[in-house]
Amino acid sequence: MKANIVASILVIEDETPIRENLMRFLRLEGHQVTVAVDGQAGLDAAQAQAPELIFCDYLMPRMNGFQVLQAMQRDSVLRAVPFVVLSASAEPELLSDALKLGASAYVTKPFQLEQLAGLLRSLLPAQPGR
Repeated sequence: MKANIVASILVIEDETPIRENLMRFLRLEGHQVTVAVDGQAGLDAAQAQAPELIFCDYLMPRMNGFQVLQAMQRDSVLRAVPFVVLSASAEPELLSDALKLGASAYVTKPFQLEQLAGLLRSLLPAQPGR
């Protein structure tokens, strides 16, 4: 099901197959997608572009996903951007920590495209003119 919106989305993911699959899915949904291959590059991209939604892997080089999220929470513009943590770990403590830090959602890998489509609908409400 195609989302009725077009948004600027940042994908921060160091694993090439996951990054490319997520990017392809989001583009097919009509979104503009920027990618970063590590946490620091993702933070830099977010600060430069102020995306409307961020998907960020938890375990990455240079900065992990929680460090990226914490840095974004300190930024008056970026703290309002929905932030989805992606992780191969289904540990309840990580989910709880992510939400306490300000994440909008926590998705375990491998994820289902239907699950991502639902997140897009819930985190990016349709806006007139889009």
